[in-house]
Amino acid sequence: MKPLTLTRFMIEEQRRSGVLRPELRLLIETVARACKTISHSIGKGALGEVLGSLGSENVQGEVQKKLDVIANELLLEANEWGGHLAAMASEEMETIHRIPNRYPKGEYLLLFDPIDGSSNIDVGLSVGTIFSVLRAPASASGREITEEDFMQPGATQVASGYAIYGPQTLLVLTLGTGVYEFTLDREVGAWKMTDGPLKIPAGNCEFAINMARHKQWSPAITRYIDERMEGETGPCAKDYNMRWTGSMVADVHRILKRGGVFLYPADHRTPGKARLRLMYEANPMALLIEQAGGAANNGLDRILDILPTGLHERVGVVLGDKAEVETVAAYGHEAMDTVGN
Repeated sequence: MKPLTLTRFMIEEQRRSGVLRPELRLLIETVARACKTISHSIGKGALGEVLGSLGSENVQGEVQKKLDVIANELLLEANEWGGHLAAMASEEMETIHRIPNRYPKGEYLLLFDPIDGSSNIDVGLSVGTIFSVLRAPASASGREITEEDFMQPGATQVASGYAIYGPQTLLVLTLGTGVYEFTLDREVGAWKMTDGPLKIPAGNCEFAINMARHKQWSPAITRYIDERMEGETGPCAKDYNMRWTGSMVADVHRILKRGGVFLYPADHRTPGKARLRLMYEANPMALLIEQAGGAANNGLDRILDILPTGLHERVGVVLGDKAEVETVAAYGHEAMDTVGN
């Protein structure tokens, strides 16, 4: 049997479940087309003059790569005229992007990290695009969308996904009814389903963490990693492998396919200081992981229950194999109880 195209998959899902509205299907297809264009730009590399930095900084205070800005503009231009969106928000922009008055407006809100892992671009390693879709609040009908309308917990997402630009270009998507992987057939320009519904394999002794930041870890994270570093002679009684790419998309994709756990904890020394963005990275990835049978928390509590307080709020992230993630949370609560006593 020939693999389903993305379009056919979503049409059949629309008929089967009745939860996928035509407007959302068209929105996802538009995002997927933009990801194809981004993939083409990345594939050209230096020949397309997309490598290197611009010398400017984004709202996060990070130096912008050329491709950060190119991908951001591609996603904005592709999605603002289709009539499916009320507004967009991007990791690369300080505030929201409202749909211009010359275009029809829809009921959805789109959030995205145009290029995740952009520090890998110039050295030929995998990078990705992460996206999340929310419904605009009913109270927003008839008025201009505000940042407050985006302040919804991740559990309210109606879809999320990512594209990974590596040896193949892949699109991983959830519509709330499982996680599916599509591969870009470059010869015909179509996304074709190659795996799904994905389920995280349990029991893989592997973790992904930036070891260079160990001084920032809480006692609970330190305990968790130290126990696994002890291998067969430690409390886990088995050897663990460590993997780290510097690209969340690449690390999370590996976990979805073969199991393990990804950790990017908050800085224990400075309350509230963390690396990953709740709305552009943590929430969409947490939804995918939970839909694949895993778990995602901030070291203590479920990520999808967090009520955002700002567009660029940051959060600690632990996600992957449910048993491993729950162990981290148990260690975190145990440490808090010890301090409290």
